[in-house]
Amino acid sequence: MTGTDARRDIVGTGTGTDTGTGVRHKAGAEPPAVWSRDFALFFVARAVARLGDTMLPVALAAGLLEHGYGAGAVGLAMASSVAAFAGLVVLGGVIADRFSTRRLMIGADLVRLVTQSFAAGLFFTGHVVLWQICVIGVVNGVAAAVFQPGVASTVPRLAPDIQGANGAIRIAESSAQLAGPAVAGLLVGFVSPGGLFAVHATTYATSALCLLLLRLPPLPAAARTAGPGLRAFRADLVEGWREFRSRTWLWGVIAVWCVYMIAVWGPTVPLVATEVVQHHGPRAYGLVNSALGAGTVIGGLLALRLRPRRMLRAGALALFAFFGFPATVGAGLGVPAMAAGAAVAGAGMSFWGVMWATSVQTQVPSDVLNRIHAYDVAGSLAMMPVGQALAGPAAAALGADHVLLVSAVMSVLVAAALLSVPAIRGLVRAETQTPTH
Repeated sequence: MTGTDARRDIVGTGTGTDTGTGVRHKAGAEPPAVWSRDFALFFVARAVARLGDTMLPVALAAGLLEHGYGAGAVGLAMASSVAAFAGLVVLGGVIADRFSTRRLMIGADLVRLVTQSFAAGLFFTGHVVLWQICVIGVVNGVAAAVFQPGVASTVPRLAPDIQGANGAIRIAESSAQLAGPAVAGLLVGFVSPGGLFAVHATTYATSALCLLLLRLPPLPAAARTAGPGLRAFRADLVEGWREFRSRTWLWGVIAVWCVYMIAVWGPTVPLVATEVVQHHGPRAYGLVNSALGAGTVIGGLLALRLRPRRMLRAGALALFAFFGFPATVGAGLGVPAMAAGAAVAGAGMSFWGVMWATSVQTQVPSDVLNRIHAYDVAGSLAMMPVGQALAGPAAAALGADHVLLVSAVMSVLVAAALLSVPAIRGLVRAETQTPTH
């Protein structure tokens, strides 16, 4: 990329077109304001919910271990929720495109308020049975599958500056993810695991209240109404797949991202944890993990400032930064170097995340956006456990350090693969071009 191209990518070009939110502004001009009463409510809802979600692994681990269960039981309880979510999120996208997303999200939050309150009661009374905890996890996963698709279509309806809104939400979620485990650790020390589950339940209550107070503008006139019957439901599912498949940049990214999850992210997370803890202790791992979280906040801040014309190209370039996370650990460097690598990696991942989310929200028609987002989430999530499952055997055969170095190389190849697809690197932001297929 030449210097001229780089400058053009940052400031944008063109005469300005409709952003898809009903607001028209010049590309390269000062973006419209992000903050409003309704966006602030949504911002709080997402931040509080993410804070609670990052507390849950600590609550499950502390609670189940206290009642005599082992690590396998903890993993099963966590997997029950993830499996239900991954298996049903596509259907959740169809439901979200047919009904009021706000009501669906409120309903999902209320369901999880009840389930986590029930879990708190189980731990308070000491009558903890693993199958009951797993059933609660499945119900929570189903609720999350109904909730998550609506997030994608809510952001464009609340903020004319969609990229700025995504950047702000990414900062909130990253900050919550950074603070959640620490807060959960303190709560477990001062109260029982049952109390931690009760606190988790209140995060869903807070999210539901914020969404209840939310005033969403009406959907565009082109948005369709739901047809009756199972046949119409199937037709919606097929239409969502057809819209997904027709956009090369969209399915191309998901296809590459599946490789990323298997070869990079899936093995990196567990192997970094084991390598750092074994060689440097749990405090060092906490420092590295905190650096990764701080990096994601920095990436969100950068996404608030930089306005690349070709967003996916800029995001793919930022992904090269992930190399430093597995590479520093695999090479056996010191804790400061590993923390620095994690921070840079987090910034790159976060910046890519904002560019990707904004591209999907601005390039895809509103009447199929929830279904497209569901395909995105399902495709991205499905391969992560595969990578995690393969990490152990690969580490046993090659050594954890070598697997991490391979993951580092693969992270570079994945970013290069994204840039090698013309439909991905050439996609122009919606403010300067009509959505392309």
